[in-house]
Amino acid sequence: MKALISVDMEGISGIVHSSETNPERDDYQRGRELMTAEANAVIAGVLDAEPTADVLVADAHGTFRNLLPEQLDRRARLVRGKPRALNMLAGLDEETDAALFVGYHVRAGEGPGVLAHTMNGEILDVRVADRAPGEDAQGADHASGEDAQSTAHGPGEGVQSTAHAPREDVGGTGHATGEGVRLTARTPGDGVRRSGRSLGEIGLNAAMAGHLGVPVVLLSGDDAACAEAAELIPAAVTVPVKEALGMAAAVTLHPEEARDRLRRAAADAVSRRAEIPPPALTGPLDVEVDLASPHTVDLATLVPGVSRTAGARTVTFTAPDFGTAYRLILLLAQLATIRPA
Repeated sequence: MKALISVDMEGISGIVHSSETNPERDDYQRGRELMTAEANAVIAGVLDAEPTADVLVADAHGTFRNLLPEQLDRRARLVRGKPRALNMLAGLDEETDAALFVGYHVRAGEGPGVLAHTMNGEILDVRVADRAPGEDAQGADHASGEDAQSTAHGPGEGVQSTAHAPREDVGGTGHATGEGVRLTARTPGDGVRRSGRSLGEIGLNAAMAGHLGVPVVLLSGDDAACAEAAELIPAAVTVPVKEALGMAAAVTLHPEEARDRLRRAAADAVSRRAEIPPPALTGPLDVEVDLASPHTVDLATLVPGVSRTAGARTVTFTAPDFGTAYRLILLLAQLATIRPA
């Protein structure tokens, strides 16, 4: 059994401010230690359930050089540094049996969510419309009140508590074993633009895992991130380690309590991986990306197939599958780091 643990930083218990996630700030070293300890808890949980598992840990924050190698559980292998293929999911392939997302955060523009953003803060929104056979460019609509549920581990709750995504009925049955989860466009009124479903790092990375046939079995972060995950991948186990009060404030679990919950949840999630279908986006896909800088839009239009839409901040392209779309979105994020000469 092979597991890929992708570890971001903003959703780690105890972390609420960019001074704890930025290598140039005073509190960063403590943030690294908290991040490494939560990664170790999830490694331990995976190995509790599958003692012979091959566990890869992808450092998935900023420079991708945050986890402390000498403090990481020696039974796991660490993927660190950049640039690299698949970015936050480096090490993921078709042979991976389960992906676990640790320390994740809600997408840009949502909240309250601790340190909410998408990728590098220069991407304001990514909208993906799934055109499955027989559908038009807007994708299939989801009915209001669609049933879905996920296992969650919230502050003050037991390991087997259940959380429901917003607007869902408590009696929802979720997705049957083996049923594919489609991330499709919703109609106006559901908080999603007609041009496609808004996806942040959670949705983009989950869809990329699904493209490779890999289920995302666990996600941890603040309550907003867990709610986002529950809507996108309702069968996954979610572990809220803090309750977001704003961009830089939260009610947080004690780090040791968070680690205990994460270890139990990881073991549970990996044990149930056969019951958690991979998310799936079928092509062709219509993608829109809102960029913070007009200069980045100018650069983006140099990429074959990418065009500017009406206005100064949005580019669009069509991809044959999500693997292609994901890589092009990563390229746009990298272009956003280039400043005018």
